[in-house]
Amino acid sequence: MNDRNMQVTTLSAIPATPAAARGRGRPSALEDLPCPIRDVLDRIGDAWSVLVLTTLESGPARFNQLRRQVDGISQRMLTVTLRHLERDGLVSRTVIPSTPPQVEYALTVLGCSLCMPLKVLADWAGNHQTVIRGARRQYDMTDN
Repeated sequence: MNDRNMQVTTLSAIPATPAAARGRGRPSALEDLPCPIRDVLDRIGDAWSVLVLTTLESGPARFNQLRRQVDGISQRMLTVTLRHLERDGLVSRTVIPSTPPQVEYALTVLGCSLCMPLKVLADWAGNHQTVIRGARRQYDMTDN
């Protein structure tokens, strides 16, 4: 089957570097980009990123404030998560000149634009959690 006839049915079937995966020469600029869905969902799909973003929705916060508000996150994981969110342009980091210096994190315009879809997803999860748990119990009781 040639490349034109190939149909991708799942996200996992989409190669991260399409041209390289197909064995062709130098990829074009568009082909060099990873799958946009996977690229973005990898960041917001992890629990810590979502919790940090939703916590910052109420306003800027310092590191230790975030650590207290995001239940269960370690200092290292919060540091890594904030760096990733800052790298993706979802969170800004501002150093406040004081002794000792303080750092404040806030949502960027891009980060704010993500809060509405996250809220819709969170509302859906809250409204359907009982049904999903029931389905899990039923599934776990069968021989699958």
